Amino acid sequence: MNLVDKLIIQADQALRTLVPGSVAATSPNPADQAPKPVLNDSAQRHAASLMRINHTGEVCAQALYQGQALTAKLTEVRTSMEKAAQDECDHLAWCETRLHELDSRPSLLNPLFYGLSYGIGAMAGLAGDKWSLGFVAETEQQVCKHLQDHLQQLPAEDGKSRLILEQMLADEDRHAVNARAAGAASLPAPVQQAMALMARVMKAATYKI
Repeated sequence: MNLVDKLIIQADQALRTLVPGSVAATSPNPADQAPKPVLNDSAQRHAASLMRINHTGEVCAQALYQGQALTAKLTEVRTSMEKAAQDECDHLAWCETRLHELDSRPSLLNPLFYGLSYGIGAMAGLAGDKWSLGFVAETEQQVCKHLQDHLQQLPAEDGKSRLILEQMLADEDRHAVNARAAGAASLPAPVQQAMALMARVMKAATYKI
């Protein structure tokens, strides 16, 4: 495929990511067989806000991986990015389903965060595959930390959301391990800190919006 073909595919992927109901999971939803929890209004709103953050996180992950796949130099790295992006599609669909079950919606800020993340991913790919993989490893490490935090914050009764986040945590940890095994470079401390700051801004904004 030439660059124009790749860009058309990337634009299609962006629309699928950002338009609610456009992404279908290829793996079973881990919460499908769990009983419907009984939540009071406050617990339901809090669970929905947490799942909205996680949904936006998956939007960002899609954009990061798509941007990196566009500019990755080695075929095996590009293939790895595309496979990881498929896992994130599953996560995106699961989070969206759970948001609907909680009578909520995705964040209105998703297009903004998609654009920012896509640009960061493309620049990481241009920097070289070892730095691109390093970015993946660091991103996934930070995602694992916030998923662990959300598992602590979820209402105890919300077993459905818990099952989804536990599977996401396992998948994200696997992505980080795979990136390191493929030769990921360790990112400089200022870059790690900037990534953590952007994540905090995203979480604070999408909790309510």
